[in-house]
Amino acid sequence: MKLLVIHNSSAGGADDESVRTVLRTLEAGADVLTCEDPDDLGGALAAHPDRVPVVMGGDGSLHALVAALAARGELAGRPVGLIPLGTGNDLARGLGIPLDPREAARVVLDGHTRALDLLTDDRGGIVVNAVHVGVGAQASERATALKPVLRRAAYAVGAMLAGLRARGWRLRISVDGTPVADGRRRVLMAGIGNGTSIGGGTPLTPAALPDDGLADVVVSFAVSPPARLGFALLLRRGEHRSRGDVRTYRGGEITIAGEAVPVNADGELGPPTARRTWTVQRQAWRILAPAASVGRTG
Repeated sequence: MKLLVIHNSSAGGADDESVRTVLRTLEAGADVLTCEDPDDLGGALAAHPDRVPVVMGGDGSLHALVAALAARGELAGRPVGLIPLGTGNDLARGLGIPLDPREAARVVLDGHTRALDLLTDDRGGIVVNAVHVGVGAQASERATALKPVLRRAAYAVGAMLAGLRARGWRLRISVDGTPVADGRRRVLMAGIGNGTSIGGGTPLTPAALPDDGLADVVVSFAVSPPARLGFALLLRRGEHRSRGDVRTYRGGEITIAGEAVPVNADGELGPPTARRTWTVQRQAWRILAPAASVGRTG
């Protein structure tokens, strides 16, 4: 097995000992070439077309790798490996990829591939795990500055700070062409999940399946201060769908339009958008996953 191991040194869990552990484990069973923080990820992939790319990082690092493969037209034919050394590691959690570096490296060496859905948007972007708009994206923005100190607790603190002042946004939302929010009622947060969680394990779309051709959608109208608090408490436990001001849907095409709203895709903040459409591409890419998860579909 020939691997191209891409090391994101800025990833939240990428301490020197974890990196050494991963490399020792991989080198015991494969031909390993390491590429640290490549300036040109596409160029690194082009230079080593016979190697399986393995990223050491979080959802954002994996997002960058999958985007580079998509740009090269290599999604279907080139599987990827993931060693979850990020802050949140939400896709890894949903797929059962171990958070222990040594065990995650062994999953790569086992070589079992799983085909996963991909969300693409009308501006050429991709999403491997989840995208959310509104207060959740604001929480991520506030958490960014806190990550060096609080690490995995940063998102929870960021969410608390963002929730104190959130008033919501007037948004029109449709799922497969059916309106689910008409723009008159303010929306606190809307999430589209291919994976099950965001922010290091917050179960935004806990029933989502990453390979069934559909995205899970959650829309929260909990904009009053008591409602925001109640929503936040239940969201951490994955029980928010029981609220009367929360709606859930499943679909293959989701459009959000209206007031410019902050966007977070795979933990990475993008500019506020006034309109965006996301479409599910069924089983468009492949990842090395635990054998027990291979073959699962919705």
